[in-house]
Amino acid sequence: MKYSFSLVYNGGMALQKVLFQPGFNKQATVSEAENQWVDGDNVRFRYGAPEKIGGWSQILNETMVGAVRAQHTWADLEGRRYAALGTNKILYIYDGNDFFDITPLDASLAQAGADITTTTSSDIVTITTAGSHGLDTGDILTFENAGSFTAGQTDYVAADFDDVLFEVQDILTVTTFTIKMPAVETGTGATNNGTLDLLPYYRIGPLLQSYGYGYGTGTWNAGTWGTPRTTSQTILDPGSWSLDNYGENLIATIKNGPTFIWYTTNGSGVSTRAVILAGAPTKSVMSIVSDRDRHLILLGTETTIGDASTQDKMFIRFSNQEDPNSYTPTSTNTAGTFRLDSGTKIVGASKGKDYILILTDQAAYLMQFIGAPFTFSIRQVGTNCGCIGQHSLVFANGAVFWIGDSGGFFMFDGTVKSIGSLVEDFVFTTTANNLGINYSSSELVFGAHNSLHTELTWFYPSASSDYINRMVTYNYTDKVWTTGSLARTSYADAHVFDKPYATKFVVADTPTTPLINGVSNGASYYFAQETGVNEVLNNGNTINPIAAFIESGEFDLDIEGNGGEYFMRISRFIPDFKNLQGTAKVTILLKNYPADTATSSSLGPFDVTTSTTKVDTRARARLASVRIENLNINENWRYGIFRVDIQPDGRR
Repeated sequence: MKYSFSLVYNGGMALQKVLFQPGFNKQATVSEAENQWVDGDNVRFRYGAPEKIGGWSQILNETMVGAVRAQHTWADLEGRRYAALGTNKILYIYDGNDFFDITPLDASLAQAGADITTTTSSDIVTITTAGSHGLDTGDILTFENAGSFTAGQTDYVAADFDDVLFEVQDILTVTTFTIKMPAVETGTGATNNGTLDLLPYYRIGPLLQSYGYGYGTGTWNAGTWGTPRTTSQTILDPGSWSLDNYGENLIATIKNGPTFIWYTTNGSGVSTRAVILAGAPTKSVMSIVSDRDRHLILLGTETTIGDASTQDKMFIRFSNQEDPNSYTPTSTNTAGTFRLDSGTKIVGASKGKDYILILTDQAAYLMQFIGAPFTFSIRQVGTNCGCIGQHSLVFANGAVFWIGDSGGFFMFDGTVKSIGSLVEDFVFTTTANNLGINYSSSELVFGAHNSLHTELTWFYPSASSDYINRMVTYNYTDKVWTTGSLARTSYADAHVFDKPYATKFVVADTPTTPLINGVSNGASYYFAQETGVNEVLNNGNTINPIAAFIESGEFDLDIEGNGGEYFMRISRFIPDFKNLQGTAKVTILLKNYPADTATSSSLGPFDVTTSTTKVDTRARARLASVRIENLNINENWRYGIFRVDIQPDGRR
């Protein structure tokens, strides 16, 4: 629908209201979307009006190792608040004061009696193990019992190795690998024989999602022996976690790996590591706790407990009630199993009101506790509605929302529904702007709920990026959509802490906690969202502006049914801002034809402050649109109605 302006002249002047509907319309052309907003960044709609989003402040002046893939907040019985954050390298606890490394140690890779070899003028040290070490480049480990070195040959001492974290630099052989020291060897080089004990961390997974290549890829006899294959349908998932609390304790499952438990132990657990959950399967896609009945549910797990080779990504196994260590069904317990049949793998799951919604790559299943003798009822409730990634599901406003496996927005509120939007093509199609979803990195998509503003946001990597760099937001109260460039790899709503807590990953930055010698670049920042109007870093020592803008579709004069026939002269506009801080810039963009490139009016852009009552524009065109933005720190705004003085100005 197009607005028609019936001009009422008063002394030759015609002040008109140009009304724009809330939300973005990115399906239409700029000319077609006459009464709508078509683009923007770092803005939201509240009560129908556009405004700049809230700022964020770095929680600690420290950065985490790797990219945070999952986040979970909860409180123990004493009211202590925790956030668990799982990266592709480390499992953290944040207790409101500091980060704590609780990453479990992999006992299967622990070894005793390794050798240390140093080389003069080099910071690279070679470790030789008695047996096959089973490590890979990028693994993290610590040492014990480094012992003593020959005097005069090295300035390294045992304290440089014992209880110090290292990242594996290179794998030389099955029994040798290298680490990097913080300083070069100044001696002649030395070997410490047979005293060093290795304590590796559990390997979580790669930073990026990728395709697997190698033997067996493609068709038989394609190519020559020994040549790498160039295509693959085998997806290697990025390192990720599923996190939940069982009572006051944390349950953490490495994606396609083991399940661990971390005990709060009345607040003193921050000094202990997570440990293997005894009795649980050793390989699962994810875990989730059924809070109502106290069952731990493992999805995409083993058909034979303890045998990782039996992992079936459509198989479900749940524990005995009140006993997360027991998974073998008997006549006297409530443990059980079930296999889904629609799809090739379980992708994700979410808690609902009184149910758990499970999404495969093709279908939706409803899992509900019904008691003895079957414990749970599991039934299919949707087809052709699989979800795009493990963390793409969000429960909010009595329903579960997610992004589909091949695009589209879905919800379940008793039935599966497709949610229409005016941003679908922009988000799900790779166009010339390359801002649509990168489906090769779909497992990175993270769904978030901001209850403070009744918003659902999905953060995703665009077609031009391997990392999250875009977002799409749905306000379920006003039923409007926006898009933007805010990049967050995980997000926790404000129900345990007073603000939403979110993480940002910067691949070029070096992490600071814990200190790991030789760690590769890639650091995660932890932010309290909806705080102030700026980005605040380094304990407030660094303040960056949050640039925000919104741009409308084009409007013209409709006189006697001749839309766009007449040029219009725009003489002035009346600013209508609320919560205006600093300066807002308003630009009148002009075109003569829809295919033209829009240009600013000659006097613009116009600076607007709280003291600005009117702005003279001196603009002339057939088509016009408006852009509102801010660029500097301490600026904020909310816009109301655009009132503009428009007069017809001929046909030429």
